[in-house]
Amino acid sequence: MNKLFKAIFFLLIILFFTACSNKNIEIQDLKTYSQNPNEYLKNESFTFKNQSSYNKNFYKNYFLVWDNPKIEISKKDASWGFLYKNKQIYLQNYSKASKQWFNNQIQNSNFKEFKSKLQKAITIKNSNIRVFPTKQMMFYNPYNAGQGFPFEYNQNSFIKINTPILVSHLSKDKAWAFIKTSSYFGWIDIRNIAFVDEYFIKKFKTNNYAVAIKDKFNIYKDHFIENIQLGTIFPYKKNKFFVAVKEKNQKAFIKTIKINKNYISLKPLQFNSKNLRKIAQELIKEQYGWGGILGFRDCSSFTQDFFSSFGIYLDRNSKQQIKNGKYYKIKNFTSEKKKKFIIKHGKAFKSLIYLKGHIMLYIGNIKGEPLVMHNVWGVKTRVFLNKEGRNIIGKNIISSLEFGKELETYENMNTVLDKIEGIIILDER
Repeated sequence: MNKLFKAIFFLLIILFFTACSNKNIEIQDLKTYSQNPNEYLKNESFTFKNQSSYNKNFYKNYFLVWDNPKIEISKKDASWGFLYKNKQIYLQNYSKASKQWFNNQIQNSNFKEFKSKLQKAITIKNSNIRVFPTKQMMFYNPYNAGQGFPFEYNQNSFIKINTPILVSHLSKDKAWAFIKTSSYFGWIDIRNIAFVDEYFIKKFKTNNYAVAIKDKFNIYKDHFIENIQLGTIFPYKKNKFFVAVKEKNQKAFIKTIKINKNYISLKPLQFNSKNLRKIAQELIKEQYGWGGILGFRDCSSFTQDFFSSFGIYLDRNSKQQIKNGKYYKIKNFTSEKKKKFIIKHGKAFKSLIYLKGHIMLYIGNIKGEPLVMHNVWGVKTRVFLNKEGRNIIGKNIISSLEFGKELETYENMNTVLDKIEGIIILDER
């Protein structure tokens, strides 16, 4: 009897951990709806009202930190990441971060020097932007669904090569710079930036710019320079493209490079069906990357890069992006009313759909079902003993607003449609 009890006990343990593990079942929407964006752009003609005006606004934001080198937020707001010290945080080896670990990061952040430099600079590499000046990783409890990789909370964002920045100050160990971009702050490896003077800025601002329309290709000048992401900006002059590099004295200078004509276009790319197909095709099925981790995109960096090619500026995170167009609040609508409102007022490939922590590109509807393109990690589920789990998707997909609802484990849970708070029409203000 004792042996039988032990056998049953161990069987229950195995079932528990099996049931609570993250799964990777292909959701029905991926079979129901074509994952080829071209299918949704076949018989439509697209334009974007006042595209040239939006493009001018794009450059106003892009060069903002050079043209108006100010940091207007407070030290308290800039050091918001210090609040993590009051939470249970795990490091990359799954050990809990100690008070001493946080004290070390806070001390190295050197915020007594906040705003002491206000020095203009530029990125010379694609770079991670960190909450603390360290490469070490931070997670909530990695043993819980949705709290381990890829949700690395020291990863604030990702910044492309050739991006203007403003340096507030350096870390105490001088290995990191705390920077401002057009829409966020954070720490960057000092080796990945170069300081600029007015001569460099005047030369770099050619008033003629090109944008990468191919994702993840290499550029060279005698040697490898960088793996370029779609949406990267290059000034150009006389058919030569400019890239910022660094001299030994930490100052930036310009190199001219050649880029395959199929990988780059003069900016802005005209907003039409042909070009929408080109950009969407590059980004569909890309792996999910929280905060740009490993050079992949999350939901808001996907939408940001999608529109940057067309000269349409979006802020970096989903909450900020609701301010980039005309926002319709539909949070308190029923699910059916939300669908009808989105279909009636939404403009395919020109509208974003927002819920807390996630944003999606509206691409039209099929038989009264609104469809979206979005980079998503997974679907929340309920598993053994009502424990929360995840069905992993981990890529950019085309889906309905109720993707994953067919899963038995989804029972009694709200769908994404239930959680939608608003829709943003980008060519309306």
